[in-house]
Amino acid sequence: MKLFITILRIAIGWHFLYEGLIKLVTPDWTSGDYLNSARGFLSGFFHWLAASPVRLEVVDVMNMAGLVLVGLSLFVGLLSRWSSLCGVFLLVLYYFAHPPFGISLLLDAHDGSVFVVDKLFVEMAALGLLAFCKEKGYGLDGLVRIGKKKTIVDAVVPPQEITLPETKTRREALKNLISLPVLGCLGWGAYRSNKAYGIDVMSGATVQINRVALSELKGELPKGKLGDHRISRLVMGGNLIGGWSHGRDLRYTDQLFKAYNTEKKIFDTLMLCEQAGINTINIGFPTIAVMAKYKKLTGSKINVITQIAISENSEDMFDNVTTAVDNGIDIIQLNGEWTDKLVRENRIHIIAGLMERIRRESCIAGLGAHDVNSLFACEEYGIVPDYFMKTMHHHNYWSVRNHSNTFHDNVFCLNPDRTIEFVNRTKVPVMGFKVLAAGAIEPKDGFHWAFENGADFICVGMFDFQVVDDINICIDTLRNLENRKREWFA
Repeated sequence: MKLFITILRIAIGWHFLYEGLIKLVTPDWTSGDYLNSARGFLSGFFHWLAASPVRLEVVDVMNMAGLVLVGLSLFVGLLSRWSSLCGVFLLVLYYFAHPPFGISLLLDAHDGSVFVVDKLFVEMAALGLLAFCKEKGYGLDGLVRIGKKKTIVDAVVPPQEITLPETKTRREALKNLISLPVLGCLGWGAYRSNKAYGIDVMSGATVQINRVALSELKGELPKGKLGDHRISRLVMGGNLIGGWSHGRDLRYTDQLFKAYNTEKKIFDTLMLCEQAGINTINIGFPTIAVMAKYKKLTGSKINVITQIAISENSEDMFDNVTTAVDNGIDIIQLNGEWTDKLVRENRIHIIAGLMERIRRESCIAGLGAHDVNSLFACEEYGIVPDYFMKTMHHHNYWSVRNHSNTFHDNVFCLNPDRTIEFVNRTKVPVMGFKVLAAGAIEPKDGFHWAFENGADFICVGMFDFQVVDDINICIDTLRNLENRKREWFA
């Protein structure tokens, strides 16, 4: 029992000590990311701690000092009961910053984490055992007990009348010092490893959440209006999280996108977008369930636009409208491929019927298209949606091949000049999409071209690591538009 307690205490002590020392030697380490990304019912408290540079500095110092002192105390077995209780306190704070239940279980799940019980919980239980167990194992506390026992014996019984078991006492003292050479070996090994490979990338010093620096934002992202909705002028595109990569002849990219954008990553990205100022996303119809789950679990107020198709094999060809409304979708638009298809087949009346159906549901009705001729035809028919969504990009990129007058997976805006003509004559808001030609055009170039040529909003697919940069580019672009001729209609 004594040996088991000793091993358990040393193991936990080394964990605390290592985490504290790694943080101590890591340049500019801060708990800010961890605190800012806290979730659960105590998240407000942790966000408050991180909100002030002074409070954050105090927290960082106390965190590092606490880990080192608790770890060292447990390792050498000195005041181990009190250090165990202090360790429990630290772990309780870590546990409730990212609790393994509620939304945090989904977003912060990691190896060893299941509902309620995770590694922190198990370590807290072990420290509770060490705190209240009478047996403390071998350690410096044992030396103190031996010294006290010898002093008491000397005081009660005259030295000439007793014979202390010196050999036994010496062996007990050596056993209580066993942690010191172990500490030396582990410390030397960690030092050599750190010198050879740098900081352990799996330690708490380097595992950071939402590392993208929101502090680097250049300001607030401007907004416009669609109906009663205030929409950020940069709208999150849904293709990347839905797995539609437009990878041209790279056939693996759809799978790559889906592998990267797990449900956890999607939720993390959406929360980052909202924190950074993007308050709207435009999604494909299959992504509705994911967005409904996100809003339910997080309480998000993000505006959701969904693109729908026509259900030609259903009794109600507009039943996707009902599905979207039932899932809390805010804005509904006809998918661009369907607009082009219905116009080509001379069934524009179906588009008109869909616009009416969406409006009967008290939703904003949008109309998308890849081919600008589809929008001219709808306009001639008398269809005026609440906004248009049109592919908008130039053809000044090296891989463009406009050898045919049909949409394909490298050219999405077939006729930029005609698109500019249509956008500048329409009197309703316009949302430009594919403004980067699915990654072929640099954001600075694509954003400027779309806004300068009349777009009121742009819809752009973004990975999490691109969000802050894209917002900053959008802010700079909107501040420096000099040649835009069209007035803002949103």
